Amino acid sequence: MDPVPLIAIGVIVLLAIAAVVYMQRRSRSLRERFGPEYGRAVEETGGRLKAEAELRQREKRIEKLDIRPLDPADRSRLIARWRDVQAQFVDDPGAAITAADRLLGEVMAKRGYPVVDFEQRAADLSVEHPEVVENYRAAHDIALRHERGQADTEDLRQAMIHCKTLFEDLVGLPDGRDRGEPLRAERRPRA
Repeated sequence: MDPVPLIAIGVIVLLAIAAVVYMQRRSRSLRERFGPEYGRAVEETGGRLKAEAELRQREKRIEKLDIRPLDPADRSRLIARWRDVQAQFVDDPGAAITAADRLLGEVMAKRGYPVVDFEQRAADLSVEHPEVVENYRAAHDIALRHERGQADTEDLRQAMIHCKTLFEDLVGLPDGRDRGEPLRAERRPRA
């Protein structure tokens, strides 16, 4: 028997195995990077391959943007404004949610994210903030329900928590603190 066809078949089988392994690694990498957003994309697009193509497009889009950290002065000013928004929640929860959404847009713009429409903002955020983008979507949904008169104070409180989580992530406060100070309207007395 001629060994050439057997070698060709072996090469084809090895290439097929390599392709499958590559695709599995790429899928695993996207699942790990995007977390829950991966599942959301699969559900929205109707399949893994379409979802992965969409997520890779998001990555390419973000690579072209000038996403940057906040400068210290902006960061401090935005944190102070966030405290004011949180304090406003006590007297006017609906207005506080509107103010929180505007402030999130401002933070995103300062960081270099385009802030044209909500869906694009959420998609852009999902690349570098996949754990909290779902909070942004949930808060936005509650804000829309509030505009239609379909959200109560507890819903608005939940939206505020979602906004706070995203705000902290965007300004770089993973534990909700700025140099030891609580990220709340009220400050604890120092011991």
